[in-house]
Amino acid sequence: AYDGSNPSRPTRDLPRDIIPGQFRFSIKRPRRRRRHRAGGSRQRGADRIRAEPFLLRYQRGTMPSFDVVSEFNSQDVRDAVDQAAREISQRYDFKNTNSEISLGDNEIKLASVSEDRLTALRQVLEEKFAKRKVSMKVLEYGTVEQASGNTVRQSVALVSGISSEKAKELNKEIKAMGIKGVQSSTQGDQLRVNAKKRDALQEVIAALKESNVGIPLQFNNFRD
Repeated sequence: AYDGSNPSRPTRDLPRDIIPGQFRFSIKRPRRRRRHRAGGSRQRGADRIRAEPFLLRYQRGTMPSFDVVSEFNSQDVRDAVDQAAREISQRYDFKNTNSEISLGDNEIKLASVSEDRLTALRQVLEEKFAKRKVSMKVLEYGTVEQASGNTVRQSVALVSGISSEKAKELNKEIKAMGIKGVQSSTQGDQLRVNAKKRDALQEVIAALKESNVGIPLQFNNFRD
C-alpha cells in the first residue's frame, strides 16, 4: 500500500492539498475468473479424483489379495494318530502282529509283521484322518522297509508348506487361467494372489479348489 511517504516515488498524481503520508490506500487488481469448458479440464480433474483411491492402493500394494497356504492342524493329526493306535491295540486281527503306529517330528511311523498288516494299518490311519477332516494329501508315504524280528516298517511324512516346485506349478496354473488383472507371486512357503477386483480372486479360488496339485490348499489373509 502506498502512503505517499516515500520521496523517491512520484507524487504528481496526488492532489495538491494532500500531504504525503497523511492517508494510506492500496490498489487491488480485479481477479481474472477462469472459465472451464464443458468436458474440459474440470471433467478431467473429476476423473483424476475418482481414480486417485485406486492408484494409491496400487502404489501402496493394497490391492485386493489373499494368500495360498498348505497347512494342517497339529492337534487334529495327534488325535487321529492316538485314535488309530488305540483301535489297533483292541482289534483281534492285529493281535500278535507287533503292529505299531506313532507320531514323531513331522512324520508318522508304522510297523507290523507283514505288508498285508501294514496296509491294514494305513487304512485305519486314513479313516481316523477322514473323521478329523484332515486331508489325505498331507500324508506322503515312504517306501516299505524290512525291520528286525521279521517285521516291516514305513515312514509317512506330514507335508506342510508349498515347495518351490509346487509354487512354480501353481503360478503357472494361475497365469493360464487368463483372468484379467490377476497376478501371483511366491513368498516363502506360500503364494500371494493380487487382483484389481475381488470377484477375480473368487474365480481363482474356485479354480484352485478344482485343481489337482497333490497338496492341500487353504486360502486366508483376505485384503480389500
